[in-house]
Amino acid sequence: MADKDKKQKTPTAVKRLRNSIKSNLRNRARKNELKTVEKSFRAAVAAGEAEKAVALRSRCCSLMDKAVKAGTIHSNKASNKKSQFDKLMNTLAK
Repeated sequence: MADKDKKQKTPTAVKRLRNSIKSNLRNRARKNELKTVEKSFRAAVAAGEAEKAVALRSRCCSLMDKAVKAGTIHSNKASNKKSQFDKLMNTLAK
């Protein structure tokens, strides 16, 4: 029993753990939303629905920028995804 008492966490460690759990949940929710909107966008492009694809593309880019600002994803990843979206949009024009 005495050994367990010696291994207690410091208050700062407890707070960091609590905050990391909260941020992990926030980041997972943000990433899931990004994935969902991206899938919708790709489905709209595959179906040839140009108007819907344009709206979803702008939503995707907006969410990417917000995720970068919050530190959920890296800025280079967002740039690469936006480039992919542009290439997909160009396939609709043909």
